[in-house]
Amino acid sequence: MATSSNVLPLGTSMPPVHLVDAVTFANVDVGALAAGKRGTLVMFICNHCPYVVHIRRELVRVAHEALDSGLAVVAVNSNSVDSHPQDGPSYMAELARNERWRFPFLFDESQDVARAFKAACTPDLYVFDAAGKLAYHGQFDDSRPSSGKPVTGKDLRTALEAIVAGGTPAADQRASIGCSIKWK
Repeated sequence: MATSSNVLPLGTSMPPVHLVDAVTFANVDVGALAAGKRGTLVMFICNHCPYVVHIRRELVRVAHEALDSGLAVVAVNSNSVDSHPQDGPSYMAELARNERWRFPFLFDESQDVARAFKAACTPDLYVFDAAGKLAYHGQFDDSRPSSGKPVTGKDLRTALEAIVAGGTPAADQRASIGCSIKWK
């Protein structure tokens, strides 16, 4: 069943994120990673969700473009491995290595980070400006599995372009839709 993202008001400060990267095993402080950057893209995703799988190739491309434009980027997986072992850290690391991700893939085992962001689904996408204030929380684009619409990343790309240009994304933002986060 499809789940929509929850509302996190624009202008909300980025919650603190201190998690372990499933690939490098490094402790990642997203606030430190974001220091001096034009903004930060935080993506709640997982390995198995058909909504994420549907957009993943283009999402990774957009994330790499964001890195190249001076933004910090992280992906966070908050799914319970009790119910979804295929989303565990070893599988996360394998996916990120195989697809040559250049950004950390963080495992939120306690699910505290997902709660702090009010994340509800995968994908759930957040863009914070250089001051760490939420500027975009919305969909990647309007393509869905089996919709027949091409995957473009139009909505997220437009928001990121505004941030890189020193502007603000439009306030009219469409909620992301995907699989629910698998809570413990």
